[in-house]
Amino acid sequence: MEPDSFIPFVNELLTASGKIVKPYFFNRDYSIDRKPDESPVTKADKEAEECIRTLIQREFPHHGIIGEEFGKENEDSEFTWVIDPIDGTDAFITGSPLFTTLVGLLHNDEPILGAIHQPIAGLRCIGNNTTTTLNGKNVSCRETSSLEEATVLASSITTADQYQNGERFNDIVQQARLFRTWGDGYGYLLVASGQADVMLDPIVNPWDVLPVIPVIRGSGATIGNWQGGEDHWESCVASTPALFETVIGRLNGV
Repeated sequence: MEPDSFIPFVNELLTASGKIVKPYFFNRDYSIDRKPDESPVTKADKEAEECIRTLIQREFPHHGIIGEEFGKENEDSEFTWVIDPIDGTDAFITGSPLFTTLVGLLHNDEPILGAIHQPIAGLRCIGNNTTTTLNGKNVSCRETSSLEEATVLASSITTADQYQNGERFNDIVQQARLFRTWGDGYGYLLVASGQADVMLDPIVNPWDVLPVIPVIRGSGATIGNWQGGEDHWESCVASTPALFETVIGRLNGV
């Protein structure tokens, strides 16, 4: 099956999960729990993932699933869905609309389709490694080639120092025209849609990064790990093609 044949179903997943998430946003009428790694999780995270899982199990019962909240199933399947029901839960629980829902599809472990959904703003960015659309219209990344003209994003200002090299990260931040922490999945949406130039994540989980890979590639942007490779997705860098080697070189002291 071609990746695009799954797009109507992906839109169904986004619509259904969005209906669950939206009423919880800016509404403190729920508890916030802490997972073993101290990251937050809410009723909205769990209910949204349960909804997505139920729809996948009904439509494609033999497909695998990897989800942030409820783990793996059918791990040996040819097709595997990757779910982050609320990517950017810290933003969500503090009333910032910079969180997203991420849904991706792997074929034999390779990302072939991805979606980034911001349900409050009504933004749906879907990519298949070749093209990327935002609310149904084709989008592409910028052509920025100079850090001094670049808008650089990151999910945090502290994790580079914890997991990579904070000094080299700060060097990029200081040279950029604009630096902001409009990060998590929303940052990748901004790069793919031509609103920003670089997105930096020193540490990621599979559900954070696998759904965004086809979106970034489909927009014409480049994506890799902190060393520039296309495997070992424990970190992530996305940027305009002309900036990618410069950014990777700066992050690694080259």
